[in-house]
Amino acid sequence: MKLQPVALNERIEAIDLMRGFSLLGILLINMLAFHSPFSYIDPYTWFDGPFDTEVFGFIDIFIQGSFYPLFSMLFGYGLAMQYMKAQERQQPFLPVAIKRLLILLGFGILHAFLIWYGDILITYAVTGFFLLALLRLSPAWLLALGAAIYTLPHAFLLGLMFIAVSIDPNIYTGIQEVQSSLAAYPTGTFADIFSQRFSDWMHSNNPSGYLYLIVTILPFLMVGAAAAKVRLIERAGLFHKSWINAAAGLLIIGLLLKAAPLLIDNNYAFRYIQDIFGGPLVAMGYAALIVLIADSRRMRKVLSPIAKVGRMSLTTYLSQSIIATFIFYSYGLGLYGQVDVLTGTWIALGIFAIQLIFAELWLSKYGQGPLEYLSRRMTYGRNLEKSNNSKR
Repeated sequence: MKLQPVALNERIEAIDLMRGFSLLGILLINMLAFHSPFSYIDPYTWFDGPFDTEVFGFIDIFIQGSFYPLFSMLFGYGLAMQYMKAQERQQPFLPVAIKRLLILLGFGILHAFLIWYGDILITYAVTGFFLLALLRLSPAWLLALGAAIYTLPHAFLLGLMFIAVSIDPNIYTGIQEVQSSLAAYPTGTFADIFSQRFSDWMHSNNPSGYLYLIVTILPFLMVGAAAAKVRLIERAGLFHKSWINAAAGLLIIGLLLKAAPLLIDNNYAFRYIQDIFGGPLVAMGYAALIVLIADSRRMRKVLSPIAKVGRMSLTTYLSQSIIATFIFYSYGLGLYGQVDVLTGTWIALGIFAIQLIFAELWLSKYGQGPLEYLSRRMTYGRNLEKSNNSKR
Protein backbone atom coordinates (compact mmCIF):
# COMPACT_ATOMS: atom_id res chain seq x y z
CA MET A 1 0.00 0.00 0.00
CA LYS A 2 1.46 3.36 -1.04
CA LEU A 3 1.89 6.31 1.29
CA GLN A 4 -0.95 8.81 0.76
CA PRO A 5 -0.85 12.63 0.91
CA VAL A 6 -2.39 14.25 3.98
CA ALA A 7 -6.18 14.21 3.57
CA LEU A 8 -8.09 17.46 3.94
CA ASN A 9 -9.92 16.24 7.02
CA GLU A 10 -6.53 15.58 8.66
CA ARG A 11 -5.27 19.13 8.21
CA ILE A 12 -4.62 21.32 11.25
CA GLU A 13 -6.08 24.81 11.05
CA ALA A 14 -3.33 26.39 13.18
CA ILE A 15 -0.63 25.12 10.81
CA ASP A 16 -2.41 26.55 7.77
CA LEU A 17 -2.82 29.87 9.60
CA MET A 18 0.89 29.93 10.47
CA ARG A 19 1.77 29.24 6.85
CA GLY A 20 -0.56 31.99 5.67
CA PHE A 21 0.84 34.59 8.08
CA SER A 22 4.39 33.44 7.24
CA LEU A 23 3.76 33.98 3.53
CA LEU A 24 2.55 37.51 4.24
CA GLY A 25 5.63 38.27 6.34
CA ILE A 26 7.95 36.71 3.76
CA LEU A 27 6.38 38.80 0.99
CA LEU A 28 6.74 42.02 2.99
CA ILE A 29 10.45 41.46 3.56
CA ASN A 30 11.10 40.00 0.10
CA MET A 31 9.47 43.05 -1.45
CA LEU A 32 12.53 45.10 -0.43
CA ALA A 33 14.69 42.83 -2.59
CA PHE A 34 12.13 42.71 -5.39
CA HIS A 35 12.26 46.49 -5.93
CA SER A 36 15.78 47.44 -4.80
CA PRO A 37 19.33 46.01 -4.47
CA PHE A 38 18.58 45.19 -0.83
CA SER A 39 21.32 42.54 -0.51
CA TYR A 40 24.08 45.08 -1.11
CA ILE A 41 22.98 48.17 0.83
CA ASP A 42 22.56 49.59 4.31
CA PRO A 43 18.79 50.13 4.22
CA TYR A 44 18.87 52.74 6.99
CA THR A 45 21.01 55.01 4.80
CA TRP A 46 19.80 53.94 1.33
CA PHE A 47 16.06 54.62 1.50
CA ASP A 48 15.05 58.28 1.67
CA GLY A 49 11.36 58.41 0.69
CA PRO A 50 8.58 59.73 2.96
CA PHE A 51 8.18 57.48 6.02
CA ASP A 52 10.84 55.06 4.72
CA THR A 53 12.73 55.03 8.02
CA GLU A 54 9.59 54.42 10.04
CA VAL A 55 8.19 51.73 7.73
CA PHE A 56 11.52 49.94 7.42
CA GLY A 57 12.01 50.15 11.20
CA PHE A 58 8.67 48.40 11.70
CA ILE A 59 9.56 45.72 9.13
CA ASP A 60 13.01 45.31 10.62
CA ILE A 61 11.74 44.68 14.15
CA PHE A 62 8.47 42.82 13.59
CA ILE A 63 9.04 40.96 10.31
CA GLN A 64 12.67 40.66 9.19
CA GLY A 65 14.22 37.38 10.37
CA SER A 66 11.00 36.20 12.03
CA PHE A 67 8.89 34.57 9.33
CA TYR A 68 11.35 32.39 7.42
CA PRO A 69 12.21 30.58 10.72
CA LEU A 70 8.49 30.00 11.32
CA PHE A 71 7.98 28.73 7.78
CA SER A 72 11.06 26.51 8.13
CA MET A 73 9.76 25.00 11.37
CA LEU A 74 6.46 24.27 9.65
CA PHE A 75 8.35 22.53 6.84
CA GLY A 76 10.05 20.29 9.40
CA TYR A 77 6.73 19.77 11.17
CA GLY A 78 5.07 18.62 7.96
CA LEU A 79 7.90 16.27 7.01
CA ALA A 80 7.83 14.68 10.47
CA MET A 81 4.04 14.30 10.28
CA GLN A 82 4.46 12.37 7.03
CA TYR A 83 7.12 10.21 8.68
CA MET A 84 4.90 9.38 11.67
CA LYS A 85 1.91 8.73 9.44
CA ALA A 86 3.97 6.22 7.43
CA GLN A 87 5.10 4.51 10.64
CA GLU A 88 1.55 4.25 11.97
CA ARG A 89 0.32 2.69 8.72
CA GLN A 90 3.46 0.60 8.27
CA GLN A 91 4.10 2.15 4.88
CA PRO A 92 7.46 2.99 3.27
CA PHE A 93 8.38 6.61 3.88
CA LEU A 94 11.87 7.24 2.52
CA PRO A 95 11.21 6.69 -1.24
CA VAL A 96 8.22 9.05 -1.23
CA ALA A 97 10.02 11.64 0.92
CA ILE A 98 13.05 11.64 -1.36
CA LYS A 99 10.80 12.03 -4.40
CA ARG A 100 8.95 14.95 -2.79
CA LEU A 101 12.21 16.70 -1.93
CA LEU A 102 13.57 16.20 -5.44
CA ILE A 103 10.38 17.71 -6.88
CA LEU A 104 10.73 20.64 -4.47
CA LEU A 105 14.34 21.02 -5.56
CA GLY A 106 13.17 21.17 -9.18
CA PHE A 107 10.67 23.93 -8.37
CA GLY A 108 13.43 25.77 -6.50
CA ILE A 109 15.88 25.59 -9.40
CA LEU A 110 13.28 26.94 -11.84
CA HIS A 111 12.36 29.68 -9.36
CA ALA A 112 15.93 30.72 -8.56
CA PHE A 113 17.27 30.88 -12.10
CA LEU A 114 14.22 31.84 -14.17
CA ILE A 115 12.16 34.02 -11.80
CA TRP A 116 13.91 35.40 -8.69
CA TYR A 117 17.29 34.83 -7.08
CA GLY A 118 15.99 34.93 -3.49
CA ASP A 119 14.64 31.37 -3.64
CA ILE A 120 14.39 29.37 -0.41
CA LEU A 121 13.00 26.13 -1.89
CA ILE A 122 16.43 24.79 -2.91
CA THR A 123 17.65 25.25 0.65
CA TYR A 124 14.55 23.54 2.05
CA ALA A 125 15.06 20.59 -0.27
CA VAL A 126 18.77 20.23 0.58
CA THR A 127 18.26 20.61 4.34
CA GLY A 128 15.25 18.30 4.06
CA PHE A 129 17.58 15.49 2.98
CA PHE A 130 19.64 16.08 6.14
CA LEU A 131 16.45 15.99 8.21
CA LEU A 132 15.47 12.62 6.73
CA ALA A 133 18.61 11.15 8.30
CA LEU A 134 17.65 12.62 11.69
CA LEU A 135 13.94 11.82 11.92
CA ARG A 136 14.54 8.64 13.92
CA LEU A 137 15.95 10.74 16.78
CA SER A 138 13.81 11.49 19.81
CA PRO A 139 12.31 14.98 20.20
CA ALA A 140 14.83 15.79 22.94
CA TRP A 141 17.76 14.84 20.74
CA LEU A 142 16.36 16.79 17.78
CA LEU A 143 16.04 19.89 19.96
CA ALA A 144 19.46 19.54 21.60
CA LEU A 145 21.31 18.80 18.37
CA GLY A 146 19.44 21.52 16.51
CA ALA A 147 20.29 24.06 19.23
CA ALA A 148 23.98 23.10 19.03
CA ILE A 149 24.10 23.27 15.22
CA TYR A 150 22.50 26.71 15.34
CA THR A 151 24.06 28.33 18.39
CA LEU A 152 27.73 27.34 18.17
CA PRO A 153 28.59 28.67 14.68
CA HIS A 154 26.41 31.77 15.06
CA ALA A 155 27.89 32.60 18.48
CA PHE A 156 31.37 32.23 16.97
CA LEU A 157 30.47 34.52 14.05
CA LEU A 158 28.92 37.05 16.42
CA GLY A 159 32.17 37.17 18.42
CA LEU A 160 34.12 37.83 15.22
CA MET A 161 31.67 40.58 14.30
CA PHE A 162 32.14 42.41 17.58
CA ILE A 163 35.91 42.29 17.02
CA ALA A 164 35.44 43.55 13.45
CA VAL A 165 33.11 46.35 14.60
CA SER A 166 35.75 47.59 17.04
CA ILE A 167 38.13 47.94 14.07
CA ASP A 168 35.72 49.23 11.40
CA PRO A 169 32.09 49.98 12.35
CA ASN A 170 31.01 50.91 8.80
CA ILE A 171 28.37 48.74 7.15
CA TYR A 172 29.30 47.42 3.71
CA THR A 173 27.61 48.75 0.59
CA GLY A 174 28.38 46.97 -2.68
CA ILE A 175 28.49 49.95 -5.05
CA GLN A 176 29.38 47.90 -8.13
CA GLU A 177 26.69 45.30 -7.38
CA VAL A 178 24.12 48.06 -6.81
CA GLN A 179 24.95 49.69 -10.14
CA SER A 180 24.83 46.33 -11.94
CA SER A 181 21.39 45.54 -10.47
CA LEU A 182 20.03 48.99 -11.37
CA ALA A 183 21.26 48.54 -14.93
CA ALA A 184 19.98 44.99 -15.49
CA TYR A 185 16.60 44.59 -13.83
CA PRO A 186 14.60 47.66 -14.96
CA THR A 187 15.90 48.02 -18.52
CA GLY A 188 18.04 45.00 -19.42
CA THR A 189 17.27 42.16 -21.78
CA PHE A 190 16.16 38.77 -20.47
CA ALA A 191 19.79 37.62 -20.87
CA ASP A 192 21.00 40.60 -18.81
CA ILE A 193 18.46 39.80 -16.10
CA PHE A 194 19.37 36.10 -16.12
CA SER A 195 23.07 36.97 -15.70
CA GLN A 196 22.36 39.40 -12.86
CA ARG A 197 19.95 36.95 -11.23
CA PHE A 198 22.62 34.24 -11.30
CA SER A 199 25.19 36.65 -9.84
CA ASP A 200 22.79 37.66 -7.06
CA TRP A 201 22.01 34.01 -6.31
CA MET A 202 25.73 33.18 -6.07
CA HIS A 203 26.21 36.11 -3.69
CA SER A 204 24.53 34.13 -0.89
CA ASN A 205 24.79 30.61 -2.31
CA ASN A 206 28.54 30.23 -2.75
CA PRO A 207 30.06 27.31 -0.79
CA SER A 208 30.66 29.26 2.43
CA GLY A 209 27.34 31.06 2.10
CA TYR A 210 25.48 27.80 1.56
CA LEU A 211 27.08 26.21 4.61
CA TYR A 212 25.84 29.23 6.54
CA LEU A 213 22.32 28.68 5.14
CA ILE A 214 22.34 25.02 6.15
CA VAL A 215 23.42 25.65 9.77
CA THR A 216 20.75 28.36 9.90
CA ILE A 217 17.80 26.56 8.29
CA LEU A 218 18.36 22.92 9.31
CA PRO A 219 17.95 23.59 13.06
CA PHE A 220 14.55 25.18 12.42
CA LEU A 221 13.48 22.06 10.53
CA MET A 222 14.69 19.98 13.46
CA VAL A 223 12.74 22.07 15.98
CA GLY A 224 9.63 21.68 13.82
CA ALA A 225 10.15 17.92 13.59
CA ALA A 226 10.59 17.66 17.36
CA ALA A 227 7.36 19.62 17.88
CA ALA A 228 5.53 17.30 15.47
CA LYS A 229 6.78 14.20 17.28
CA VAL A 230 5.18 15.35 20.53
CA ARG A 231 2.13 16.62 18.57
CA LEU A 232 2.62 20.04 20.14
CA ILE A 233 0.09 21.89 18.01
CA GLU A 234 -2.53 19.14 18.02
CA ARG A 235 -2.41 19.06 21.84
CA ALA A 236 -2.39 22.85 22.26
CA GLY A 237 -5.79 22.88 23.94
CA LEU A 238 -4.38 20.92 26.88
CA PHE A 239 -1.78 23.59 27.65
CA HIS A 240 -3.61 26.86 27.05
CA LYS A 241 -1.95 28.76 29.90
CA SER A 242 1.49 27.52 28.87
CA TRP A 243 0.91 28.79 25.32
CA ILE A 244 -0.07 32.22 26.70
CA ASN A 245 3.10 32.37 28.81
CA ALA A 246 5.22 31.18 25.89
CA ALA A 247 3.75 33.76 23.52
CA ALA A 248 4.29 36.62 25.98
CA GLY A 249 7.77 35.59 27.10
CA LEU A 250 9.15 34.80 23.65
CA LEU A 251 7.74 37.97 22.09
CA ILE A 252 9.06 40.24 24.86
CA ILE A 253 12.58 38.78 24.81
CA GLY A 254 12.66 38.42 21.04
CA LEU A 255 11.45 41.95 20.32
CA LEU A 256 13.96 43.40 22.78
CA LEU A 257 16.76 41.58 20.96
CA LYS A 258 15.36 42.72 17.62
CA ALA A 259 15.34 46.32 18.85
CA ALA A 260 19.00 46.07 19.95
CA PRO A 261 20.38 48.07 16.98
CA LEU A 262 18.01 50.92 17.81
CA LEU A 263 18.38 50.67 21.60
CA ILE A 264 22.15 50.12 21.78
CA ASP A 265 24.12 50.64 18.57
CA ASN A 266 23.09 50.25 14.94
CA ASN A 267 26.14 48.29 13.78
CA TYR A 268 26.26 44.95 11.98
CA ALA A 269 27.04 42.96 15.15
CA PHE A 270 23.84 44.10 16.83
CA ARG A 271 21.95 43.61 13.56
CA TYR A 272 23.23 40.03 13.62
CA ILE A 273 21.83 39.60 17.14
CA GLN A 274 18.60 41.12 15.88
CA ASP A 275 18.06 38.65 13.04
CA ILE A 276 19.84 35.48 14.17
CA PHE A 277 18.84 35.41 17.84
CA GLY A 278 15.90 37.79 18.13
CA GLY A 279 14.20 36.67 14.93
CA PRO A 280 13.66 33.00 15.84
CA LEU A 281 12.37 33.89 19.31
CA VAL A 282 9.81 36.25 17.80
CA ALA A 283 8.93 33.52 15.27
CA MET A 284 8.17 31.07 18.06
CA GLY A 285 6.21 33.78 19.88
CA TYR A 286 4.14 34.36 16.75
CA ALA A 287 3.59 30.60 16.46
CA ALA A 288 2.29 30.43 20.04
CA LEU A 289 0.05 33.45 19.43
CA ILE A 290 -1.41 31.92 16.26
CA VAL A 291 -2.09 28.64 18.08
CA LEU A 292 -4.03 30.59 20.72
CA ILE A 293 -5.97 32.46 18.02
CA ALA A 294 -6.76 29.21 16.20
CA ASP A 295 -8.23 27.83 19.41
CA SER A 296 -11.20 30.18 18.92
CA ARG A 297 -13.79 28.98 16.40
CA ARG A 298 -14.84 32.57 15.70
CA MET A 299 -11.26 33.66 14.97
CA ARG A 300 -10.69 30.62 12.76
CA LYS A 301 -13.69 31.68 10.70
CA VAL A 302 -12.52 35.31 10.48
CA LEU A 303 -9.00 34.28 9.47
CA SER A 304 -10.00 31.42 7.18
CA PRO A 305 -8.88 33.32 4.03
CA ILE A 306 -5.34 33.46 5.44
CA ALA A 307 -5.51 29.75 6.29
CA LYS A 308 -6.58 29.01 2.72
CA VAL A 309 -3.54 30.88 1.41
CA GLY A 310 -1.49 28.73 3.77
CA ARG A 311 -3.06 25.57 2.33
CA MET A 312 -1.65 26.45 -1.08
CA SER A 313 1.72 27.73 0.15
CA LEU A 314 3.80 26.62 -2.84
CA THR A 315 1.44 28.32 -5.29
CA THR A 316 1.33 31.44 -3.13
CA TYR A 317 5.11 31.67 -2.66
CA LEU A 318 5.99 31.23 -6.33
CA SER A 319 3.20 33.48 -7.60
CA GLN A 320 4.45 36.26 -5.32
CA SER A 321 7.77 36.18 -7.18
CA ILE A 322 6.11 36.01 -10.59
CA ILE A 323 3.85 39.01 -9.89
CA ALA A 324 6.56 41.10 -8.20
CA THR A 325 9.22 40.53 -10.85
CA PHE A 326 6.68 41.40 -13.55
CA ILE A 327 6.06 44.70 -11.76
CA PHE A 328 9.73 45.57 -11.30
CA TYR A 329 11.67 43.91 -14.13
CA SER A 330 12.04 45.13 -17.72
CA TYR A 331 9.82 42.40 -19.21
CA GLY A 332 6.98 43.89 -17.18
CA LEU A 333 6.54 47.42 -15.84
CA GLY A 334 10.25 48.01 -15.18
CA LEU A 335 9.79 49.83 -11.86
CA TYR A 336 12.93 48.39 -10.21
CA GLY A 337 14.78 51.07 -8.22
CA GLN A 338 11.89 53.54 -8.52
CA VAL A 339 9.79 52.51 -5.51
CA ASP A 340 10.23 53.59 -1.91
CA VAL A 341 9.68 51.36 1.12
CA LEU A 342 6.16 52.58 1.86
CA THR A 343 5.00 52.11 -1.73
CA GLY A 344 6.65 48.70 -1.91
CA THR A 345 4.87 47.68 1.28
CA TRP A 346 1.50 48.75 -0.16
CA ILE A 347 2.26 46.77 -3.31
CA ALA A 348 3.06 43.70 -1.18
CA LEU A 349 -0.21 44.05 0.71
CA GLY A 350 -2.05 44.45 -2.60
CA ILE A 351 -0.47 41.28 -4.00
CA PHE A 352 -1.40 39.37 -0.85
CA ALA A 353 -4.98 40.65 -1.03
CA ILE A 354 -5.22 39.31 -4.59
CA GLN A 355 -3.85 35.98 -3.38
CA LEU A 356 -6.46 35.84 -0.62
CA ILE A 357 -9.20 36.26 -3.21
CA PHE A 358 -7.61 33.74 -5.57
CA ALA A 359 -7.23 31.14 -2.81
CA GLU A 360 -10.86 31.62 -1.75
CA LEU A 361 -12.11 31.14 -5.31
CA TRP A 362 -9.79 28.27 -6.20
CA LEU A 363 -10.39 26.28 -3.03
CA SER A 364 -14.15 26.70 -3.40
CA LYS A 365 -13.78 24.35 -6.38
CA TYR A 366 -10.63 22.32 -5.70
CA GLY A 367 -9.11 20.77 -2.61
CA GLN A 368 -5.56 22.05 -3.21
CA GLY A 369 -3.68 24.75 -5.07
CA PRO A 370 -2.59 24.31 -8.71
CA LEU A 371 1.11 23.79 -7.93
CA GLU A 372 0.22 21.61 -4.96
CA TYR A 373 -1.82 19.51 -7.38
CA LEU A 374 1.11 19.29 -9.79
CA SER A 375 3.56 18.41 -7.01
CA ARG A 376 1.31 15.74 -5.50
CA ARG A 377 0.41 14.34 -8.89
CA MET A 378 4.14 13.98 -9.64
CA THR A 379 4.62 12.33 -6.23
CA TYR A 380 1.52 10.15 -5.85
CA GLY A 381 -0.15 10.16 -9.26
CA ARG A 382 -3.35 11.36 -7.62
CA ASN A 383 -6.15 13.34 -9.26
CA LEU A 384 -7.10 16.76 -7.99
CA GLU A 385 -9.79 16.52 -5.31
CA LYS A 386 -12.99 18.45 -5.87
CA SER A 387 -14.60 20.87 -3.51
CA ASN A 388 -16.90 18.29 -1.93
CA ASN A 389 -13.77 16.81 -0.33
CA SER A 390 -12.30 20.16 0.65
CA LYS A 391 -14.64 20.89 3.58
CA ARG A 392 -13.08 20.38 6.96
